[in-house]
Amino acid sequence: MTFTALCHFGLEAVLKREITDLGYDIAAVEDGRVTFTGDEGAIARANIFLRTAERVMIRVGEFKAYSFDELFENVKALSWEDYIPENGRFWVTKATTKNSKLFSSSDIQSIVKKAMVERLKDHYGISWFSEDGDDYPVRIFIHKDVVTVGLDTSGVSLHKRGYRAMTAKAPISETLAAALLMLTPWKKDRILVDPFCGSGTFPIEAALMGLNIAPGMDREFTAENWTGIVPKKAWYDAITEANDIIDRESKLTIQGYDIDSEVIKAAMANAKAAGVSEHIHFQQRAVKDLSHAKKYGFIITNPPYGERLEEKEALPALYGELGAAYKGLDSWSMFVVTSYEEAEKYIGRKADKNRKIYNGMIKAYFYQFYGAKPPKRVKADQ
Repeated sequence: MTFTALCHFGLEAVLKREITDLGYDIAAVEDGRVTFTGDEGAIARANIFLRTAERVMIRVGEFKAYSFDELFENVKALSWEDYIPENGRFWVTKATTKNSKLFSSSDIQSIVKKAMVERLKDHYGISWFSEDGDDYPVRIFIHKDVVTVGLDTSGVSLHKRGYRAMTAKAPISETLAAALLMLTPWKKDRILVDPFCGSGTFPIEAALMGLNIAPGMDREFTAENWTGIVPKKAWYDAITEANDIIDRESKLTIQGYDIDSEVIKAAMANAKAAGVSEHIHFQQRAVKDLSHAKKYGFIITNPPYGERLEEKEALPALYGELGAAYKGLDSWSMFVVTSYEEAEKYIGRKADKNRKIYNGMIKAYFYQFYGAKPPKRVKADQ
């Protein structure tokens, strides 16, 4: 089977690496999408194990269409009966189009649904569908007149791990936090501090990674009910695999600070829901008070952007305090995701690397400041 995993723009390489590590072959890498091949078990494993994917699609078909008639006929020609049972509930949940003749999302959605109905009417020999069974949401992508038709196996976006019941204002998504962590050299035996931790997403995602806890273990997926496509055993096997590789013995040093005591309470509740609260130290603390005795640590953080005017006026001082605190941390590395254009100016140092990303619809930058590498450890038998 062919699958397409969706991700944040600019982070395709991270998702590609994750999919390869799961043992699947990459077919294509495009903006916000990585296509790969695998068996039906890949539906369960990809949804449960991928930290940076937003959702996983089964590719039902791909073709060129320059008119609505061509769209209708090509969708009707697809083998929908291989996926959707007679009582299945099916609809086009989203249609996106770019640089193509067909550009009306609502018309695309309507025509694809009609074509699916016609195909299934012919196959099942009925003229009306009750649609009182399981959900089969369809997504359409059209780029340069190439139409990709996919079945959404995930349902609710994969960034919703199930642990974040309480959120701070403008939280970073779980999938984006995981991807940014993977772009750093941080390893679980190194100190990690988030001085603007908000609802705790960076520390929690780091703890999940450090303990090797699969992000999708405690949630449900639409495709779990598709026993005609993926057997229940595939889900049981994936959960068993996920449980077997958890490393509860790891000693992590992960800390989250925020100036708001209510936000800290929310972060602690979220960490508890994720099952990692004993591995993270949360504390009410201002960024200007950030200090640490140990060397070679990491800061990774998503400071305020200043979306409102009165907040924007406070940013120079805030980023100045972050820069001063970082300057006092000997040999540490720092990674900052922000849309604030003058971040480097007030931090007081030009980033060693700068990567453009999107946090939701907000264009942001991932500033990377590198400290010294720790000395290599000498093995005991040397």
